[in-house]
Amino acid sequence: MDTLKKFELMQKIVRELEDLQHSQQAIIQKIGKIEVDNIELGDKRLEKDLPDMHQRVSDNLDTIVGILEYFADKTQNFGNKNNVDALKEQQAINDATGK
Repeated sequence: MDTLKKFELMQKIVRELEDLQHSQQAIIQKIGKIEVDNIELGDKRLEKDLPDMHQRVSDNLDTIVGILEYFADKTQNFGNKNNVDALKEQQAINDATGK
């Protein structure tokens, strides 16, 4: 895999991790809303299971955030080390001239 394609794939993974982070945050919010609604309702099963679900999703979110930070830094460092901006410019020139 050439350097530019590798960098683009790394950027795609960063975007997917960001999307996964947002999805987990939305799940935590939804569980929280159900917990609040259940305060009035008082369903025992929800009282028992929702806090555990909330904790597991929260733990997953913490893991995702850590992976995202690591991989975003790795992607940025790879781009800087390999002068990806210059590679993109050269590719644009090559595309424009048909080379």
